[in-house]
Amino acid sequence: MSLWSEMPMGPPDPILGLTEAFNKDADPKKVSLGVGAYRGDDGKPFVLNTVRKAEKIVLEKAMNHEYAGIAGVPEFTKLSLAFAYGKHSTALKENRVTGVQTLSGTGACRVAGELFARFRGAGSPIYLPNPTWGNHIPIFKNAGLDVRKYRYYDPKTVGLDFQGLLSDVRGAEDESIFLLHACAHNPTGVDPTQEQWKELSALMKSKKQIAFFDCAYQGFASGDAEKDAWAIRRFVDDGHCLVLAQSYAKNFGLYGERIGALSVVCNDAEEAARVGSQLKLVIRPMYSNPPVYGARLVSEILSDEVLSGEWTAECKAMADRIMAMRSSLRGHLEGLKSSRPWGHITDQIGMFCYTGLTQDEVLKVRADSHIYFTNDGRISMAGITSSNVEYVARSIHAVTG
Repeated sequence: MSLWSEMPMGPPDPILGLTEAFNKDADPKKVSLGVGAYRGDDGKPFVLNTVRKAEKIVLEKAMNHEYAGIAGVPEFTKLSLAFAYGKHSTALKENRVTGVQTLSGTGACRVAGELFARFRGAGSPIYLPNPTWGNHIPIFKNAGLDVRKYRYYDPKTVGLDFQGLLSDVRGAEDESIFLLHACAHNPTGVDPTQEQWKELSALMKSKKQIAFFDCAYQGFASGDAEKDAWAIRRFVDDGHCLVLAQSYAKNFGLYGERIGALSVVCNDAEEAARVGSQLKLVIRPMYSNPPVYGARLVSEILSDEVLSGEWTAECKAMADRIMAMRSSLRGHLEGLKSSRPWGHITDQIGMFCYTGLTQDEVLKVRADSHIYFTNDGRISMAGITSSNVEYVARSIHAVTG
């Protein structure tokens, strides 16, 4: 007998387990549409040219490998906040935004969850959209929060249930925490319009609710980083003291470097200093400090006008390819005289598409055509290429009619 003798086998991660099944599949036509990592039209991992250039610059500087501070690389955090809130943000000029580098967006969410639990109390509710990124739920549960859901996706329209969302916000306690996806909602790809964001902001402000934005796709959603940050900036302009988690995995292709940031908009500079001190107290016993390499790469790109311009063009090219694959998939499905409408494929935005397929239909596509995507019908558009889009469309049509 050992300490671990009675420990049960844990269930496989729904996404990573799907990848394992795909890797074991020997069928030559197999297609992976599960993992949310960008691929070029050749289906291979893609590294941005600007990242390659930044790597050379960082190596030539022959920097040391000393620890970063608890809050990370200061230049990265400063540039990251300007990227999200805008270079001319009044809140930044007034020094009332505090921020730290984190272990990508996942780490930012975990640190935020711990901060909420400490100062709102263990068991405090946090409202997540239904559905949301699968990892959000265990992140906030493990932080000690009471995870609740608000209406978001309407399966009947394969779109946004905005009235249900507003109703749930009204019904929640004043000063509740609401997690919002800044752009390219994961997993549905369904975003509110700017007018809907305005209405939501006003309602949440009236109830003194805490807006917690998770921003994993700035620049990658629409191809325009300024446009993708619109909701965040609107909420700040409306007077929200919001919390923001940022990730540079998708938009900079730095998946394995785990680069992100967490920031809090405060009432004044003195409050920001106090919140910043508490963020450090959360981080220190959790992981001490973040890695420096990826932060240095992002800093080189965002601090250089030429590199930043080149990154913008590359990011737009990635977004454009995703949008082109959406149009192509929809076109092929409609060309097959499908009995279902497929306009939602192009109405949605970002890397993921909620197809509207049932679990039984997903499993049949997987069994018959060796196409792997999650049981809720979410596909990663990055896995669609010009060479497999017709095959994917025909496979979906075969089970949907």
